[in-house]
Amino acid sequence: MDYPTLQANVSAIAGDFVANRNERQPRQHLDQVDFDRLRDAGLLLVGLPTSEGGLWESVQQTVRPLCKVLRVLARSDSSVALVSSMHPAVLSYWLTAPQELEADTLWQEQCREIYQSVKDGNWWGTITSEPGSHGDITRSNTTATLGDSPTSYSITGQKHFGSGSGMMSFMVTTAVPKDEDQPEWFYVDMRDVPWDGAVSQERGSQQGGIRLIAEWDGHGMIATQSHGLAFENFPATRMAWFGSLLDVAKNAGGFIGCLFTSVIVGIVDEAVATAKRALSAKDLGAFERTEWTRAQMEHWLIQQALEGMVRAVETHDDPRLEVLQGKTAIAELAENVLTRLCRILGGSTLSRRSPFGFWLADVRALGFLRPPWPLAFKSLADLE
Repeated sequence: MDYPTLQANVSAIAGDFVANRNERQPRQHLDQVDFDRLRDAGLLLVGLPTSEGGLWESVQQTVRPLCKVLRVLARSDSSVALVSSMHPAVLSYWLTAPQELEADTLWQEQCREIYQSVKDGNWWGTITSEPGSHGDITRSNTTATLGDSPTSYSITGQKHFGSGSGMMSFMVTTAVPKDEDQPEWFYVDMRDVPWDGAVSQERGSQQGGIRLIAEWDGHGMIATQSHGLAFENFPATRMAWFGSLLDVAKNAGGFIGCLFTSVIVGIVDEAVATAKRALSAKDLGAFERTEWTRAQMEHWLIQQALEGMVRAVETHDDPRLEVLQGKTAIAELAENVLTRLCRILGGSTLSRRSPFGFWLADVRALGFLRPPWPLAFKSLADLE
């Protein structure tokens, strides 16, 4: 497997998705078949090192080809693309850790277990955000209680925006260990766990459970199943790189920002291409010509901004400022482009038979992805 093969495989699947766009866009759920196809296409390998048979070499070598793949997938199904981007995003926490950890036996054992989970065909996702935290991972109120080993814990607290809930086998989250002051990274095994507060008997444990508290009903990315869940004494594994909350954000933050943004750029790519075909047979008035020209200019700026983000990750030791600047600019520009296209194409875009209304709601999601608008601008000021 290599990236050209992966992109060809994903492109073929995306073609099937596009053929059924009218049925796929209004749905409010994910389909396991889609993720099984993407797994078979090799997409899971982007979160596995080449030494283990995967595609990951480094942030610098991975960011560009992976963004291309996600951009292609987003043109066909934005919700599936966004959820899929979470897999390499969260696994990068381990993949970007400092080399000195390789001498740590506990770290080595944890990495082996995680890599094996990917080889076994498991998807990884995230359920980190908490009500009232405003997207700030340092404000976690979830508690973690130590178990019978240095990384075995149980967590209690509420989480939301668990993108891919029900599809992801493992999900990364944060919690504050008792007798400690700062949150730490954990991951939870979500396989075969009911959402009624009880642990599956197959797990062989009577320790706590998960309860669904808010089913995702977003205006955009409506099929991401970004549910809100409550954890009660639920088994969790602490990341073996202790005290790494902010270090992980520094090491992987720019890379992750590029992944999320590439999904939005893929949506804009498809929207502009679709509008161009629709407008080719239409006699445009002055307003329509002006708005179409502006939409094309902003689409060009979006592409340049993403290229700048990717280059920053490829060339800078700490690309967080450049990536966040690009992401924030693209969030605004993408909404402008889709708004202009809807104005040009008219009232039909309000219909659920038209893809443009869905795309407009979807691109707005970038302003709410970590970091959300208030935290994004605070971070921009702090990073300068």
